[in-house]
Amino acid sequence: MLQDKALELGRLIGQSAEYQALKRANDALNADRDATTLLRQMEQLRVDAQRMIERGEQPTQDMENQLDDLLGKVQVSTSYQRAIAAQENFDKVMMRVNDLILEGIKKGATSSIITLT
Repeated sequence: MLQDKALELGRLIGQSAEYQALKRANDALNADRDATTLLRQMEQLRVDAQRMIERGEQPTQDMENQLDDLLGKVQVSTSYQRAIAAQENFDKVMMRVNDLILEGIKKGATSSIITLT
C-alpha cells in the first residue's frame, strides 16, 4: 500500500505545473549552446579546484576570477534565469510536500487506529 501511494504521489508531482515548467526550462537550457558551454567550463573549473583541495593545495586566484567571470556571463542568459526560477518554484512545492508528509507521519504515529489498506 505504501509503495502504491508513493507511486501515485510521484505521478501527481510529475504532472504538476511546477514540474512541467522545470522540465521545459531545463530542456531550453540544454538547447542553449552558449549557456551549456559556460556551465561546462564552470563545472570543469569546479572539478579542478576540488582536485587541488584534495591534494592540499589552494585554488588559484585566477581560477576564482575565471569562475566569477563565467558565472557573470551565464547569469545573463534568459534560459539560465528561467531554469533557476523554475527550479526554485519546484523546490518550494517539494518542501511543502515534505512538510505535509511529516505532518501525516506525526498524525499516523499518534493514531491508535491501525489500517491495512
